[in-house]
Amino acid sequence: MTPRSEKSAEAVVAPRFFFFLEQRAEREGASNVLSMRSVTHQMPATAGREKACQGEALSSCSSDETGLPRQVPEDAGQGLLERAFARENMLRAWKRVRANKGAAGIDGLDIAQTAEHLRWAWPDIRQQLLASRYYPQPVRRVAIPKPDGSERELGIPTVTDRLIQQALLQVLQPLIDPTFSEHSYGFRPGRRAHDAVLAAQSFAQQGYHTVVDVDLSRFFDRVNHDILIDRLRKRIQDNRVIHLVRAYLNAGIMEGGVVIYRHEGTPQGGPLSPLLANILLDEVDRTLERRGHHFARYADDCNVYVRSQKAGERVMALLRRCYSKLRLTINESKSAVTSVFGRKFLGYALWEAKGGDVRRGISAKALGAFKQRIRQLTRRNGGRSISQVVAYLRRYLLGWQGYFKLSQTPRIWRSLDGWIRRRLRALHLKQWRRGKTIYRELMRLGATPRVAQSVAALSRRWWHNSLSGVHHVLTVAYFDRLGVPRLS
Repeated sequence: MTPRSEKSAEAVVAPRFFFFLEQRAEREGASNVLSMRSVTHQMPATAGREKACQGEALSSCSSDETGLPRQVPEDAGQGLLERAFARENMLRAWKRVRANKGAAGIDGLDIAQTAEHLRWAWPDIRQQLLASRYYPQPVRRVAIPKPDGSERELGIPTVTDRLIQQALLQVLQPLIDPTFSEHSYGFRPGRRAHDAVLAAQSFAQQGYHTVVDVDLSRFFDRVNHDILIDRLRKRIQDNRVIHLVRAYLNAGIMEGGVVIYRHEGTPQGGPLSPLLANILLDEVDRTLERRGHHFARYADDCNVYVRSQKAGERVMALLRRCYSKLRLTINESKSAVTSVFGRKFLGYALWEAKGGDVRRGISAKALGAFKQRIRQLTRRNGGRSISQVVAYLRRYLLGWQGYFKLSQTPRIWRSLDGWIRRRLRALHLKQWRRGKTIYRELMRLGATPRVAQSVAALSRRWWHNSLSGVHHVLTVAYFDRLGVPRLS
């Protein structure tokens, strides 16, 4: 089946699934209508961002929720599963899962195939869920290489299990998220990495120039199930929800056709994993808050800002004790008590300008990774046209620019722009290859005979020629017309 036919099949099947849910809701009666109304009252007004770094959590919540006191919500009792699997909430969950796309799980069913499958299988699945008799399928293990040579382990649930997790998340998150610390920024509605970076800059500007930078070793692989369930039970009184979450934690991972059952870890890739991680780590946040510390946490990356090295050592000892109680291990090679200036946090680094102002910049590691990716995209072999190269380059540059737009280093932006254009000029010359072709193409683009001849005479020196008179022909305006975005 071609990609176009797959897309059209999904467009036909998905509305059928929606219509089936509507018919199901009509047969559920007035009791389900009441639960649907309670879901509508609890859920945020917006559907959330289309892109998610981890999971499929909604990206925004009403402002009055984030300011609520940290206590167990009254609605965290019984009936949460009925709310989660009510028609309206299921429709929202399906749209979210479909928008995030994603690969198939171990059952091999993609989005369209799952929609067709659920047309007849959902009544039984829903009954099993409400009766605590549903057992999720194991996740499919995928290893993603990291820049340091290690691997990040992801677990891809089936589309059906992603749908169930997303529906459950949409009910649990509005209840639990308002109880989290205001210093927690990862995987939360209305919060993002930029907020954590701005908080770090604010603390440094106030004179907290020593940072306790803590990174947990393989956090998502070492989450203790019993401790996590205990923390969840303190927030949710519905035993069926606890049973379902435990079932997902114990589902196991399929690797090489063999299912590996684990008693610890929550594989990244499922919509519930980020919320569960925040539930577990919120205990550490509470400890830091009670002691009046200034800190910012994004997932398992936590930075605490203090005024002296001795204070930092005391905080590091405190964090070791806190994480030890949760049976988590600090990665000593990536953690340190050091100066805040130059220390990377979420890809950014802080530096002190004249007058004592603290500014934001791109960390050296993030800058190196960016240049390496640009070299791959603009390599001078591979048989790609310049339009194809620009299309790939444009997608990457716009995403990278959107994340690092907080950087206050305009000179670095300008230098990167010039370097990228030079690589594209060298790619142009390599594709033209022969001196005659180079001369003809440059003349066609408006070069003077002298410039065209001087460049064509050194036709094999692509990088050298990219900085010669050719930049008067392949100008900034030329690359603007090609669609190459500017960083500066």
